[in-house]
Amino acid sequence: MLALLSGCGQPVGKLYRIGYLTSSTVPLPFREALRDIGYVEGQNVVLEVRQAAGRLDQLPALAADLVRLRVDVIVAASPPAIQAAKEATTTIPIVMGATSVDPVTSGFVDSLGRPGGNITGVSMLADRIAGKRLALLKQMIPRSTHIAVLTQTNHSASIGQVKAAREAAKTLDIELEVIEVRDARDYETVFTDLRKRVQAVFVVANPTFFGDRELLGGIAAKHRLPMLCEWREMAAAGCLMAYGPNLTDLLRRVAMYVQRIERGARPADLPVEQPTKFDLFINPKIAQVLGVVVPESLLIQAELVP
Repeated sequence: MLALLSGCGQPVGKLYRIGYLTSSTVPLPFREALRDIGYVEGQNVVLEVRQAAGRLDQLPALAADLVRLRVDVIVAASPPAIQAAKEATTTIPIVMGATSVDPVTSGFVDSLGRPGGNITGVSMLADRIAGKRLALLKQMIPRSTHIAVLTQTNHSASIGQVKAAREAAKTLDIELEVIEVRDARDYETVFTDLRKRVQAVFVVANPTFFGDRELLGGIAAKHRLPMLCEWREMAAAGCLMAYGPNLTDLLRRVAMYVQRIERGARPADLPVEQPTKFDLFINPKIAQVLGVVVPESLLIQAELVP
């Protein structure tokens, strides 16, 4: 007879079924975060992953599929994924997987302290640090007067970040050009065109770009365009620099929401968390390839990634 799962509130023999909905080609390293707190696929959980691979219009059908499977909780890893899950169910708990938009103004929760519905999770403040990120890019590339902002068509995460970047650009003497792509099909064409008129690329926080980080890094290096990204993992994959919260820490917090809900907590009563620490990462190999001399003022505050 199967033993009762240690530390879990599930009945004997029942696997906790977690849905993971992402707009990317690959899920963020959420499996690792689950293992860190004792959830192992096939032993005490089943992880149902649904990936839109950049095709945002597929998210509603993928969310509906998770609802049909009667998962116990849905982790939604981007604002469009959260919206799709929200429209698909009002009863299954939804955990925001480090959303890059304000969850209150986006209508996902009533307030950060009292979400009030079936949604809670982590908000990573991408829109609030967009101005700081642009300033760091200007500091890295002082000659830059024209910078492209890479966004995805119909992706709501872009709106707040672009607005904040535009405000910062006014004081930095930078002209921003917002570039929309559908998905990976457009990268080569866009970067071929951009190299003729911009000095750098600001990549908005977006799981699609995270999933395509190796491809984006290779294309940017080929066209000798410095990129600023959100995550350390993206700097390691080819962005010149990254500034943002620690992804591993955020996902562990997301996993802990899943655990608390599995143990009986209601999303309506679980306050939305926000990061309090942001780190700067620089890839010295990419700097060398691009011929960029990293200012000492940035080196002393940055972690260098291989």
